[in-house]
Amino acid sequence: MLNKKINIGPISLDMNVFLAPMTGVSDMAFRRLVKRMGAGLVVSEMIASQAMIRQTRQSMRMIQAHGEEPMVVQLAGCEPEVMAEAARLNEDLGAKIIDINMGCPVKKVVNGHAGSALMRDENLATRIIEATVNAVKIPVTLKMRTGWDDKSRNAPKLAKIAEDLGIQMITVHGRTRCQLYNGRSDWQFIRQVKDAVKIPVIGNGDVVTVEDAKNLLALSGADGVMIGRGSYGRPWFINQAYQYIATGSYPDDPPLGEQLAIVLEHFEAILDLYGTEGGVKIARKHLGWYSKGLKNSAEFRVNINQNECPIKMRGIVTNFYAQQPEFA
Repeated sequence: MLNKKINIGPISLDMNVFLAPMTGVSDMAFRRLVKRMGAGLVVSEMIASQAMIRQTRQSMRMIQAHGEEPMVVQLAGCEPEVMAEAARLNEDLGAKIIDINMGCPVKKVVNGHAGSALMRDENLATRIIEATVNAVKIPVTLKMRTGWDDKSRNAPKLAKIAEDLGIQMITVHGRTRCQLYNGRSDWQFIRQVKDAVKIPVIGNGDVVTVEDAKNLLALSGADGVMIGRGSYGRPWFINQAYQYIATGSYPDDPPLGEQLAIVLEHFEAILDLYGTEGGVKIARKHLGWYSKGLKNSAEFRVNINQNECPIKMRGIVTNFYAQQPEFA
């Protein structure tokens, strides 16, 4: 069966389709919405361990949780002691799972010897995993890529090392770091990671349709799916993918009237989280994603991007949806 239960240490999850950690996207406002609409697990944005220890305003906002239990915090860093301290701090603040980032391909992170750069240094990666696992009583998971490049796809080896050190679940994005987000995610390679360990393995990368989610599981043998960019503007998509995996039926998108209510709820949550000025700027990208595929969406995005008044923006959103042929 493809709709498996997932056990992360003592934590049992009934649904095996998760929301990926995405910087600038999977904040509390989006996580809470996705979780409520039926995701097995949602993960915080990647947080730099140094910033976490300093308890910067931004890092503390990134770990806020409401309605998204169990709270999962993803940490990035290159110093074992700092990662351990950041993990302890988050455990004290209520985190139920710590996720170690060894998959981020962004130049700024990699140049700091964190994220997917750690896949090039198995010794340092081992020390970070060991220090983090030993620092907390809650489960620790790991997210990685298949390797640094095509000549060093060492994810199966690192996965086995991680399992032996106490990691409770591994997520694999089916690209190397050097691919960034180009090419296709290699779902079949993920099977090599699954074969190397006994703990749950989650597949990630290029899941933008419900069929993709089912095909990833079939090709990889993974226990679950983690969806990132496929959820842009579709907080309901995580649950649609799960329903398709579990039943084989094709779930419809919510009616446009329901979508409007979801969009406005998300907009208000963003303003609450970031304040009016910062919230408006962040909301624009989400509103653009929500409008994709709808009539006159290009004009809508221009209007939204030229407006800074939340009251006027609400009106623009409401009118845009009300003018759709299928709106009811």
